[in-house]
Amino acid sequence: MALSPQWLDELRSRVTLSSVIMRTTKLQRAGREWKACCPFHNEKTPSFTVNDQKGFYHCFGCQAHGDVISWMTDQRGLSFMDAVKELAAEAGMEVPQPDPRERQRAEERAGLHDVMQAAQDWFVQNLNSPQGEQARDYLKRRGFNQRTIERFGFGFAPDDRGALKTALSRFELPMLVEAGLLIAVDDKQPYDRFRGRLMLPIQDARERVIAFGGRILEDRDGAPKYLNSPDTPLFDKGRTLYNIHRAGPASRKSDRVVVVEGYMDVIALAAAGFEDAVAPMGTALTENQIELLWRMVDKPVLCFDGDAAGKRAAMKAIARTLPQLRPGHSMQIVQLPAGVDPDDLIRQQGAGAMDKLLASPKPMLDLLWEHERDALPLSSPEDKAGLKQRLLDHVDTIEHPDIRALYRRELMDRYSGFAFPKREFQPRAKWQPGRPTKRFGEAHSAQLTDSLRRSASVNLRDKLVQAVLAGLARHPDQVENHAEKLLRLARLVPESAPAVDYLLDASETLEDGENSPIFAQGILPPPPDNTRFSFLMEGSDPDDAREDLAEAIALLVERPELEAAIAAATARFDSDPEGAFAEQQRLRKRKLEIESRLGQMARKRAASAVAEGHSPDGAGSTIGEQEAD
Repeated sequence: MALSPQWLDELRSRVTLSSVIMRTTKLQRAGREWKACCPFHNEKTPSFTVNDQKGFYHCFGCQAHGDVISWMTDQRGLSFMDAVKELAAEAGMEVPQPDPRERQRAEERAGLHDVMQAAQDWFVQNLNSPQGEQARDYLKRRGFNQRTIERFGFGFAPDDRGALKTALSRFELPMLVEAGLLIAVDDKQPYDRFRGRLMLPIQDARERVIAFGGRILEDRDGAPKYLNSPDTPLFDKGRTLYNIHRAGPASRKSDRVVVVEGYMDVIALAAAGFEDAVAPMGTALTENQIELLWRMVDKPVLCFDGDAAGKRAAMKAIARTLPQLRPGHSMQIVQLPAGVDPDDLIRQQGAGAMDKLLASPKPMLDLLWEHERDALPLSSPEDKAGLKQRLLDHVDTIEHPDIRALYRRELMDRYSGFAFPKREFQPRAKWQPGRPTKRFGEAHSAQLTDSLRRSASVNLRDKLVQAVLAGLARHPDQVENHAEKLLRLARLVPESAPAVDYLLDASETLEDGENSPIFAQGILPPPPDNTRFSFLMEGSDPDDAREDLAEAIALLVERPELEAAIAAATARFDSDPEGAFAEQQRLRKRKLEIESRLGQMARKRAASAVAEGHSPDGAGSTIGEQEAD
């Protein structure tokens, strides 16, 4: 039915949104708006607002948003036209008549619902008849009690090519074919699709039967173990989740939805008390199913079997989810023990074992990293490069720029830690008075000499890096204390890596003071001119020098991270200008705080020098000012 935008706007204007929402959700007045705990997810503090003047509701927690029509479809589970008709009746408006073709399609859909319900009634009747004995025995072996059997609507389709066609003879054959109950091949008589199978109804959000799933009871050559209805006017397997009509209300209480591989897993979980479980229709999760899940909770839990097929299914779900990621929305993963499905786990170890697994799911990023790391041998540089490329290929599919940048950074950090393991810094014995000091060139061979040459060839233009490296050369006893930060600095500022390597290798050979052989041979760049850090000044208090040096190292490591975060915030200006601007301002404020602190450290030493009667050139200049020059 084609409804004009003008007519729909008139309908929205005649219905007070808060009065409709108030029927099922308790609202409290908050100025010109209404507030409530969100009906779409569990929360203790109200973040759901209703604005009658603007005609929309919005939740700042789960981002649910819409008008009075979407409230009826999303919260009440009505179809669009059913929602419009109900609201129009309340507003005293007449719904425009559909064109004949649309009316015919609507009547056909209504007729198909009747067909599906009649088939369901017949399947249930068969299960309770003598011919359903084998199916009842199977359910008994699976441990399903009578309540579960009735609640989920189990039935039985006899092994007969024409039994259903005969039982539903009051409906025309084309309608039975269109409903997916019969198979028509060329000019042959249609025959029953489901034969000799335990039957389960598949229902929509309004609990109407739209399709069936059947499990075979006796192995037959070429017959699939599970068989679902084909796509029909009522059923689109890519847009349907089994058990969504039960899991939806349950998930609002648990703030969780569990996705398993098949509907028998759903039923086993529900029988054990886990009501918030759904399953796709025998295929990998589709984009539409992911959106359905995100309407229920922000981070659904994917629970897959522990076998190879289960792992492949998990990776397919991740691959489908990555392009759709948005702030606050992701997937979590639970991996069952190898060879065990949810039903096995519950029967073998009890519901507590499943509850424990669901309580600590893995982030999606963890499984992505582990899968690609373990996918192929990594015995050569080429293999490791292949791992990096596979990770980046996944990252490139993410459409949201901020999430893409964060995934790239996190995965590359893990890759770097794996491909280039952190070197272990072995603590050396403390120098004792009377202990002979190793002179440079006496204790190290060609390996250290090469390190010196690499260090000497580096052109470090960052004056703060120069100052810190010079400070460590002047106070080599501090190298060991800051080894972890130095290794991190080498990764963040690659041009500093040779100098850091040298300091870590040679700290025991260095002597305190400006006359260390490191300066004499030009191994490290000289300290920047006109700096007044205590760790670069003769006669400074040793404790002050060490304290200033430690703080300078910490600030130096933080700077590249801030730059990367600022760049990421800038990149998302188009999609989120207000949020990006606020984040950029916060980061820049922190950057200014770092520069200010460095300036304070320098001015403190300059003031001390003046108080002692010295007047060094450039006493008040800061590292930031020098770099500006």
